[in-house]
Amino acid sequence: MDIHEYQAKDILKSFGVAVPDGALAYSPEQAAYRARELGGDRWVVKAQVHAGGRGKAGGVKLCSSDHEILDVTSDMFGMKLVTHQTGPAGKGVYRVYVEAATAFEREIYLGFVLDRTTQRVMIVASGEGGMEIEDISATRPDSIVRSTVEPAVGLRDFQAREIAFALGIPAALTQQMVRTLQGCYRAFTELDATMVEINPLVITSDSRIMALDAKMTFDGNAMFRHPQIAELRDKSQEDPRESRAADRGLSYIGLTGNIGCIVNGAGLAMATMDTIKLAGGEPANFLDIGGGATPERVAKAFKLVTSDKNVQAVLVNIFAGINRCDWVAEGVVQALRAEPVDVPVVVRLAGTNVEEGLKILAKSGLPIIRATTLMEAAQRAVTAWKNDMAQNTKVRAVK
Repeated sequence: MDIHEYQAKDILKSFGVAVPDGALAYSPEQAAYRARELGGDRWVVKAQVHAGGRGKAGGVKLCSSDHEILDVTSDMFGMKLVTHQTGPAGKGVYRVYVEAATAFEREIYLGFVLDRTTQRVMIVASGEGGMEIEDISATRPDSIVRSTVEPAVGLRDFQAREIAFALGIPAALTQQMVRTLQGCYRAFTELDATMVEINPLVITSDSRIMALDAKMTFDGNAMFRHPQIAELRDKSQEDPRESRAADRGLSYIGLTGNIGCIVNGAGLAMATMDTIKLAGGEPANFLDIGGGATPERVAKAFKLVTSDKNVQAVLVNIFAGINRCDWVAEGVVQALRAEPVDVPVVVRLAGTNVEEGLKILAKSGLPIIRATTLMEAAQRAVTAWKNDMAQNTKVRAVK
């Protein structure tokens, strides 16, 4: 689960990380008022979206008057901010963060991530901040400092000092850097984060270490332990299909293809998508309905997949171990009877109670295309989609 910059800064501030003074605004007038509240003569206005690269896309503006803030935010509110992380659809801007401008002398990159290879928290830092870590890695790989934290003891002061020394932090600011590192690490571990990134972390003109930007991502499976973090979720920044799936307890990732997938098991779902591409199609989603798929759960999954307007065929691929094929078949039949669809539906069942499941499909009288193997199912789904498209083209031509 991602959160906004201002939310991440509030969290890090509570753990002792220094951040500039700032305030949230939901309208141009409120943004100008926030600037007057903050005082000073220069402010930074930042669009609050779940994506990096905002500055290059026009989502970060330096302003020197409240009139300038009004003009800038009037254009910013309601725009679709398109960056290299959002894709062509972009992210809607519905709130901005007004922050007092900070004069600084140096930028640093600082990130905390979960390294699955070592099963440890990895600290990644660079004295070349202000740009994406991928760019730093490509242009200045020698500037990157990596340090793995031993979970039994956590981040110790000596390890934090070693990182500060490697980054060339002045001796007078070493203790500030240690507090910053310790605060980020505690926020990461205590709140079940999967990433904490400060880019840039700066040394200000008055010799302070301060986070000018901040990103945090959390483990969605751990949010039941942190209701105060779960409340920070902004669904307007999420794919609506994925939001609906998460609310229904389904593991779903939207893609750009046209063949919807309903599968049990993440590995089988990946194999299904690969097989669809091998057969000449493009998957519209990743969807794992899990091991305890009741008919009602299958019906919910079916409704979710077919709600995507790009879906022009549906492939249901179930290998039942914990699941039961008759449950899945009942779910498919319930879904199609409740809300008939005008796209081909291909179902491949294997495993527990497969014969009962196939009988349910056959007796339903619904136009369900059955398949025995995964490859056969993928080929039939692609063929059915192409035939349906051709038929629709002929109908439009006749009209």
